[in-house]
Amino acid sequence: MSRARRGYALAALAAALWALNASIARSLLDDGLPPLRLTQLRSTGAFAVLLLTLAVTRRDLLRVDREDVPALAFVGVAGLALVQGAYFVAIDRLEIGAALTIEYLAPLAILLWLRFFHGRQLRPALWGAVALSVIGCFFVVRAYHASSLDGLGLAAAFASTITFAIYMVGSERAGRRHRPVTLLVWAFGFATLFWALVLPPWRFPFDRLSSVSHALLAVAVVTVGTLLPFACIVAALRLIPAPRAAVVATLEPALGALFAWLLHDESLAALQILGGVAVLAAVVWVQAGRPGLAAEAAPPGRRPLAGGPAPH
Repeated sequence: MSRARRGYALAALAAALWALNASIARSLLDDGLPPLRLTQLRSTGAFAVLLLTLAVTRRDLLRVDREDVPALAFVGVAGLALVQGAYFVAIDRLEIGAALTIEYLAPLAILLWLRFFHGRQLRPALWGAVALSVIGCFFVVRAYHASSLDGLGLAAAFASTITFAIYMVGSERAGRRHRPVTLLVWAFGFATLFWALVLPPWRFPFDRLSSVSHALLAVAVVTVGTLLPFACIVAALRLIPAPRAAVVATLEPALGALFAWLLHDESLAALQILGGVAVLAAVVWVQAGRPGLAAEAAPPGRRPLAGGPAPH
């Protein structure tokens, strides 16, 4: 399998795992665990697992240059912590369909950034695929049912767009110097620190995880819903450029609707199915690009240091 195909497969797997996480986490949210505390649980749990694993097996992968720490902190706070926080505020103030549609403008935001701030000449096919994926998401999440818009909710939704784009581009650039696991342990570490300052850990509602079933769901959220998909998307960003990975990530709402149908017996409207087909078509369109298209979409950044680890 070529590098590009592996990258697309990893990005699609990340989207599928994030979509599955929505169904897993739903039980915890429905039983009273606050959304921001769930976000804190995801970051802290992922960081603890990664740190412990590397401390025992590969301590060398914990080391980074001092000059790289600010960039890793930026990805951890602006990319990991804030994207989830902004999204939860958005869905609290807006209908979820409108919030998701705005969040998944992130691929378009990445293209606009590359075109107007870095002067990249991007092929029309890439713009077309992004537009098709946005339209597909609009119908998958039934955003056309949105009946009211709230100012703070809109601001939070657009903040989630920007922070999601920051995460994708920042991870792509940082991934050129660090292995995925190194990037993740530092990013989750800074996200954990951020949430510890915002939400004191000693006030965490542990009673919401007191039952065996809830404890198992929490473990699943940390592993299946957080560690695995973030590892997949970081690995994918070493193989394909951020705009294309972001288009593939828009599979998440479509797959989320599918999982809701399979696991929660929610019905799917005809327009939702058509929207899912549109997103899938956008992903296929992105993958059908010629091999030379990858370089045009890659933002500038430092290449790996001489003798450093090769992509894997």
